[in-house]
Amino acid sequence: MLGAGTLVGSVKHLGGEEREQVTIEALSTEAVTTSEIEGEMLNRTSVQSSIRLQLGLEADHRRVKPAEQGIAELMTTLYRSFADPLSEEMLFAWHRMVVRGRRDLRDVGCYRTSAEPMQVVSGPMHRPRVHFEAPPSSRVASEMKRFIAWFNRSTSNHSTSNRSTVNQRGLSEGGTLSALTKAGIAHLYFESIHPFEDGNGRLGRAIAEKSLAQSLGQPTLTALAATILARRKSYYQALEAANQHNHITDWLAWFAAMAIEAQQRTSAMVEFLIDKTRLLDRLRGQINPRQEKALLRMLREGPEGFVGGLNAGKYITITEASPATATRDLADLVDKGALARSGERKHVRYQLAIQPHPVRRVVINEHGEVVFG
Repeated sequence: MLGAGTLVGSVKHLGGEEREQVTIEALSTEAVTTSEIEGEMLNRTSVQSSIRLQLGLEADHRRVKPAEQGIAELMTTLYRSFADPLSEEMLFAWHRMVVRGRRDLRDVGCYRTSAEPMQVVSGPMHRPRVHFEAPPSSRVASEMKRFIAWFNRSTSNHSTSNRSTVNQRGLSEGGTLSALTKAGIAHLYFESIHPFEDGNGRLGRAIAEKSLAQSLGQPTLTALAATILARRKSYYQALEAANQHNHITDWLAWFAAMAIEAQQRTSAMVEFLIDKTRLLDRLRGQINPRQEKALLRMLREGPEGFVGGLNAGKYITITEASPATATRDLADLVDKGALARSGERKHVRYQLAIQPHPVRRVVINEHGEVVFG
């Protein structure tokens, strides 16, 4: 898979604490963004705390909502057991995780049983538009049996992918599938069955992550959901288009581009963490506790820092410093190269003085070539 070796190598070169932080950041980003794709907004700090507990690491033991606990458990389970064969029992356990705390569902931890059609609908009630209709509940068990058997049978050795063909349901015939092709087909195939009453999107993306991890032979740290969130409208359009006919080449090209772009996003996060470590090492013993507290708070927000930048008011809120002290502290952080200042008077803002690592948009053109925007 394009760039995977570079990414894995970068993570291996980090120290133990940095590797731990990359893992927490990657898992929590996927947890929060895969939920946001479905319109569910979770508290990132709470999700991270729950992930740390799941991994046996030191955490703050804050109160965490059931939805945040459930998605954190899914991500850590996926990370630890990526190599295990897919099974009904695994999917049922995953479903219980993603709908934890829900009281409005009849079928939890099992396939849907309702006789009502499973449809994705938009528009007014008097004139709804049906974007997709899944197989009836009576067929779900047999369809999922086929899907699970295909997933476990197909390999991810991309070196022989040119010997494969894909039939109407996306199954491999006469060869193996490339890593990205298998993951893309797995996600689309699962979503086409839509086996659960709710949570299918999150589970389908987890299955794609599992497929990618199996192709690498180790857990992936790829920001797939975060990248899909940035392209959410085209994601749903691509899924809908792929369900209108039996030709899925356009979907596979779209999915492969997202996966490659996701690797860039994860690489940018790793580079940011390396830059963060270097910055803190350089400033050790040179800044006061207030400055350190504010800087660490900004760094927790990632490469962009606070949305809109840090200002004196935010600094006072974080550190409880007086206005005069806040002004001196911020000026000192600029002088020491920790922050960059922009604007004047009431419009002064401060950003992290860390070189950004932009994520380029990826498209796969009609010739199958990867094009970076």
